[in-house]
Amino acid sequence: MTTTAIQTRAVVKRYGSLVAVGGVDLSIAPGEGVALLGPNGAGKTTLVEMIEGLIHPDEGEVLVEGLDWKHHATRIRGRLGTCLQDAKLPERLRVDETLVLFSSFHGRGKDRAEELLELVDLGASRKQLTGKLSGGQRQRLALACAIAGGPRILILDEPTTGVDPAARRQIWDILKALRAQGATLLLTTHFMDEAEFLCDRVVLLEHGRILEQGTVPELLERGGATSLDDLFLKLAGRRILE
Repeated sequence: MTTTAIQTRAVVKRYGSLVAVGGVDLSIAPGEGVALLGPNGAGKTTLVEMIEGLIHPDEGEVLVEGLDWKHHATRIRGRLGTCLQDAKLPERLRVDETLVLFSSFHGRGKDRAEELLELVDLGASRKQLTGKLSGGQRQRLALACAIAGGPRILILDEPTTGVDPAARRQIWDILKALRAQGATLLLTTHFMDEAEFLCDRVVLLEHGRILEQGTVPELLERGGATSLDDLFLKLAGRRILE
């Protein structure tokens, strides 16, 4: 068993002259919850996509449980569950059909689909077409699809953006339960309360680099700030002065 679930070593990703991620070192222990926070364009999604194997770094190394995507892609996929910010689901399939389909990708059947329906509280909507679901229902279904194979590591890109407060809390409770079962969680978010509720540690990104990391209270105290926006302003000003 490796001592890290996710590790990036000096990873860099460029798009022309734009440095989206500029040398990030990040280590996440098995069972840990880590939130990536930062303004739009901070590099959160790019960093996550490199960890997910969707894009490859121009420099540096990404390891998932000690394995790299170049040589061990199949093994990594079996350990990783991902939920993108705007998940595209087959709109003409019913909810239960969708979960049977995604379960089958992992050699699982209808029993697993039934477990997932109960876990994400979509039993009453099982016969509804996915294209007719509300935003919160779609996010819960996307989450169920992401965990269909029982991954040890779960990565989510802004899982509650655009959902109502009740659906947001439902998603939080599901993720909290998965963490209690030992899952490692990495998520991107704009919400400090979400990061504080779900995660052990927060990593603040700006312009593709890590500004600070720690618990939410630690970060606010260390920065002498009262809010996330205030903290970013203070940190950015400090960097300019340095």
